[in-house]
Amino acid sequence: MELASVIHSAVVRSGRAAASAARSLEVASQLRAAIMEGDDARIARLLSDLLRVRGLTKGQRVRLQSRTLLNLVHSLRSAALNDELTGLLNRRGFMQSATRLLDLALRDQQAVHLVYFRLAVAAADPARADDACRRDVLLRRMGNFLRDSFPSYGVYEVLGRLSGGEFAALTPLAEHAARSPIMLRARTPEHGRDAPALPVQVAVARFDPAVPAAIDELLHSAAHQLSQAVTPVLETSVIDAASAGSAPRSGLTLA
Repeated sequence: MELASVIHSAVVRSGRAAASAARSLEVASQLRAAIMEGDDARIARLLSDLLRVRGLTKGQRVRLQSRTLLNLVHSLRSAALNDELTGLLNRRGFMQSATRLLDLALRDQQAVHLVYFRLAVAAADPARADDACRRDVLLRRMGNFLRDSFPSYGVYEVLGRLSGGEFAALTPLAEHAARSPIMLRARTPEHGRDAPALPVQVAVARFDPAVPAAIDELLHSAAHQLSQAVTPVLETSVIDAASAGSAPRSGLTLA
């Protein structure tokens, strides 16, 4: 009988903990949305509700409040560094992660390749919802294309959407920065689907640890190369920032 009581109490505590965690995520999501929308009244109401959760002890309320605020911090940090439309890093997130990867490459004396993409994205007419929809679909396709082309992103590689149609990938794997495979995939981006080719231009800049360059210098060089060259869409310009060579498969890992 005593064992059954102990088991029952444990189940009840476990259920309360699960409910508390779920409530924490729910409130954090609502708070994030309210903060993004600048809805001060909703923010105040959610925080007030959080302080008056019924059925919990004072200690449980404090833990719920702490967990909710921590989840909110993580959510806002992710929103600050990621592009919501494509799921890739935004410019700020890319610059931060790419700088860490270049620091590791310099420490380990390994070459790294910056692959810079310029996607032809037409300006959407605000009065036409279908224009905006087509534009968003194209940008999402580009995000998926980059994830397929650089499968080690988040570990050995960094992917980002830098601006409207400007994307970049940083990789220590020379085969992932090879010209022909990238362009072939851009022509047939989705396997098994009748999708048009991605209207993209590409430039590749090589980071040489013997002559190190910052990530913004690599980006500037790649963008400048595309601006100077009369390069039709789906053709590739290649910048060799140092002598040609293949980077060995790296043991670099992003923290």
